Amino acid sequence: MADPKLAAYRAKRDFNQTAEPSGDRPAPGSKRLRFVIQKHDATRLHYDFRLEYEGVLLSWAVTRGPSVDPADKRLAVEVEPHPIPYGDFEGTIPKGQYGGGAVMLWDRGYWGPEGMTVAEGLKKGDLKFTLDGARLKGSWVLVRMKHDRDGGKSKRNNWLLIKHRDEWARDGEGEAFLEANAASVASGRSLEEIAAGEGKGPTPFFTAKPKTKAARSSPARVWNSNRGDPEASAEAVASKDRQPPPANAAKGKRAAALPDFIPPQLTQAVDRPPSGDAWAHEIKFDGYRMQLRVEDGRTTLKTRKGLDWTHRFKEIAADAAGLGDAIVDGEIVALDDHGAPDFPALQAALSSGRTGGLVFYVFDLLFQGREDLRPLPLRDRKARLQALTSSAGDGGRIRFVDHFETGGEAVLKSACRMHLEGIISKRLDSPYVSGRSDTWTKAKCRGGQEVVVAGWTSEGASQFRSLIAGVHRDGRLVHVGRIGTGFSRDKVAEILPRLRAVETGTSPFEGPGAPRKAAGVHWVKPVLVAEIESGGWTGDGNLRQASFKALREDKPAEEVVQEVPAPVETVERAASEEKAKPAKVAPARPAPTGKVVMGVTLSNPDKVLWPAADGEPAHTKRDLALYYEAMAEALLPHIRGRPCSIIRCPDGVGGQGFFQRHIGQGASSLVTAVTVFGDKSPYLQIDRPEALVAMAQTGALELHPWNCMPDRPEVPGRLVFDLDPAPGVDFARVIEGALEVKARLEALGLAAFCKTTGGKGLHVVAPLAAEKGDPLTWPEAKGFARDLCTAMAAAQPERYLVNMAKAKREGRIFLDYLRNDRMATAVAPYSPRARSGAPVSWPLEWKAVKSGLDPKAFTLRTAPALWRKNRAWADYDVSARPLRAAAARLAKAGKA
Repeated sequence: MADPKLAAYRAKRDFNQTAEPSGDRPAPGSKRLRFVIQKHDATRLHYDFRLEYEGVLLSWAVTRGPSVDPADKRLAVEVEPHPIPYGDFEGTIPKGQYGGGAVMLWDRGYWGPEGMTVAEGLKKGDLKFTLDGARLKGSWVLVRMKHDRDGGKSKRNNWLLIKHRDEWARDGEGEAFLEANAASVASGRSLEEIAAGEGKGPTPFFTAKPKTKAARSSPARVWNSNRGDPEASAEAVASKDRQPPPANAAKGKRAAALPDFIPPQLTQAVDRPPSGDAWAHEIKFDGYRMQLRVEDGRTTLKTRKGLDWTHRFKEIAADAAGLGDAIVDGEIVALDDHGAPDFPALQAALSSGRTGGLVFYVFDLLFQGREDLRPLPLRDRKARLQALTSSAGDGGRIRFVDHFETGGEAVLKSACRMHLEGIISKRLDSPYVSGRSDTWTKAKCRGGQEVVVAGWTSEGASQFRSLIAGVHRDGRLVHVGRIGTGFSRDKVAEILPRLRAVETGTSPFEGPGAPRKAAGVHWVKPVLVAEIESGGWTGDGNLRQASFKALREDKPAEEVVQEVPAPVETVERAASEEKAKPAKVAPARPAPTGKVVMGVTLSNPDKVLWPAADGEPAHTKRDLALYYEAMAEALLPHIRGRPCSIIRCPDGVGGQGFFQRHIGQGASSLVTAVTVFGDKSPYLQIDRPEALVAMAQTGALELHPWNCMPDRPEVPGRLVFDLDPAPGVDFARVIEGALEVKARLEALGLAAFCKTTGGKGLHVVAPLAAEKGDPLTWPEAKGFARDLCTAMAAAQPERYLVNMAKAKREGRIFLDYLRNDRMATAVAPYSPRARSGAPVSWPLEWKAVKSGLDPKAFTLRTAPALWRKNRAWADYDVSARPLRAAAARLAKAGKA
């Protein structure tokens, strides 16, 4: 029986028309009080704030959404209590129904009253409480407005929702916090995707966890009474349509013995999944392809090249012993906390020998007993495999891979949204054929590639910087670029010994374009294979935005070639020709929505961040995200491993901006949290291309990293001299100043590099190498920069000064050495600036630092094309020099 407190809720709804819970069934209890905030796109966009109390959800409509800024007082209109299961509702209320529109689970967690009982707070109209949610935390208060303190007799009961000042408060970030957290905490979907019924459904919190996949909430929660079960998803319906094969189904060929090993069937890379109902689509697993053979209870696991790795996966082999005689094709993976494949975690498990948590996903059955199933259609082989794996051990390590039979594009989109590698598409009527064929294809979310490791670069005496990569083309190993991101300390510690074990004095590359030996470059024998992610290939055959994942041992280096996706029409046409039918015309690809960049969903992607100005067009949030994607390879070497402050302008350069250095609550998981000595709040760090796009989603228009060594925030890694001219100073004078700083640095034995600031000044940068013995300190770095600038100002006081007081700067250039202190920052090379015209900070060749240089030429629009031709800073890494020797020379010169 429904709770009488829900009478008003039930009276407003027709439960034959809406999928909202009716509240007539009891809900599971909880030891702690729960809360939920639902973003609701009804007549007006608002946020529904709901607190569990006495068996219902007390509810308020917060018109502008909750704010983490204590200065904001958000109107919260009290509405009727809702049933507890409503806390898991995410979907669309049909038009014409009360509250019609899309509903998103924006935040949820636990709550409790603070210094009072709930009843006391409600009666007083001053309910203080704490939240422990995925996004909102800390102390809050709901205050009933004075003219509504009549016990609810007025038509509206208005309250104010206010954040108390504590460690979770964020001044000035009210609107930005909402915009930065625009996706569902339960499904990762945007409101638009929820309204369209796209993506996976939400995970439950208030109701019992479903025990089966079919019990999970449907992505499409818009339901009308004539459409059947409102809980049934498209996937569930599809699985019901796939009936098991009849008893007289075709049987395989009898064989005299179980083969020792069968070369696996391989996939052909295509630019998108094939269409039509002839194809099955499976998730692409990021692991080790493995063939399982069971005979008389003895199991073996072999790699794609037939190497016996049974000893490395003992737990899976033990679980498989009860399957009966069979040969099974599958992939062994490690899963992260979200259940997604994690290739580096797989490597770590193998290195440590802790393989009990690995999973063997099986997707094809080649033999069962002495019956050769390879000639049978895939549909029949998978039906047999599903029945076979139901008898696997209870460790849950052997899992059947289900598939979707329609909507390849939609399956790929969902896989990318979940940050998976991609999908495999297979012809349902095809036999199993060893080798590469066009009946199995793969389409990836982000360019994955194996490369041959041909060398590495180091900074100074020993610090690792990047891998030098190659692939085989026409029988030769050719250079395809460097891999400078994706390396943690643990990864470097693991791969460096393996690199040194195969170090050689000869370059393994052949043909034109092979890099030459230089300082800091180490060659290795071409025997190691690395798994990487990349943004594809440049026009001249080099990798874009390459990021290291792990070394892999299951593929010989001589087989590593450049993987180029073929047009999907080729496999669709081949499939049609096999059926002796006219070739099908591939349907036109849907126009991109522009909401997703590198797997990151953008809210309001058409929002203008830079209005048209100075001859530049307007630039949107999407433009910024695409810029970060295109320039990640250039940007990341200068910011990865370093705390990075950002300047956020959620409303664009004309709106309010603010400086942020801490990672903040509700930040994207793509961003690294780094702890800095002396501050308990984690700092923001950007270590991967996707994190850059996540910054675009938050409206981060500028990136200001520390000037430390990567992953060593207490050790200076570069000097930055900022030449900041007073108004009216000709830019030619700034150029002269930069050239003088260069001359002084080089005279002291340091290298110098120049870049524009995106404003009216220039930066001169000196990369620093690690010192022998004790690490360099920040006071040493700052002291050297100060002494050099002071000497320069003393020599020409009419031109330069080191006093930042504006009253003294007229007609002169301020030599800012203060960027060389701990926690001080400087705008990163290639970073945009929050200024009119969308300028960027641009690295320059010294030959370009001359009369006629126009810093305004380098903008968000022009930079990506210019970068492909720019050779500036190419030798930055290998030019690093220790500072102490230069400091000694400077001190000696000062005494002369």
